[in-house]
Amino acid sequence: MTAEMYVPEFVLRQRLTLMVNRYEVRVPDAQGRLMAFAEQKRMTFREQVTFFEDDTKARPVFAFRARQRLDLNAGYDVTDESGAPLGFFRKDFGASLLRSTFHLEGPGVTGTGRERSMPVALLRRFTDVDFLPIHFDFVDPQGAPLISVERKFAMRDTYRVTVPDPRVDFRLAAAVSVAVDALMAR
Repeated sequence: MTAEMYVPEFVLRQRLTLMVNRYEVRVPDAQGRLMAFAEQKRMTFREQVTFFEDDTKARPVFAFRARQRLDLNAGYDVTDESGAPLGFFRKDFGASLLRSTFHLEGPGVTGTGRERSMPVALLRRFTDVDFLPIHFDFVDPQGAPLISVERKFAMRDTYRVTVPDPRVDFRLAAAVSVAVDALMAR
């Protein structure tokens, strides 16, 4: 089964601003065509990130929103432009104390994503070194790869996202990729 919107690879770039996290989702080629533009307001009681067709923000195309306010194990619903569900993910607070861990679900797919390196995860928690790589690997219950999110060394956060499993909808993969950055206060 192939997802309705399957995209095998994309690049996620964060734009630095004071009160809002902004993200560009781009095609990973020389032209880097914009696929979606996302915005997350900081310091809100209920996390929500809306993805737009472009940076004019004229047309929202999908979003994710926390199910509850201020919940350490908060779940996030991913919806399309009409509000229909596309999937769900949540950060596993207990497992994330040592190594950040997320769980995701979508049509025909479930999986768990963790920071790839335990030593890097521990260094990130106990030092102020801001440029450490952040790599997440999401796998299904049998260990097959679903999504890989790899932070590139750059002045601003830039991630290369690969989606080897065609069951994973692009919108779910993009939402989880932004969450890896935004929910870890990057």
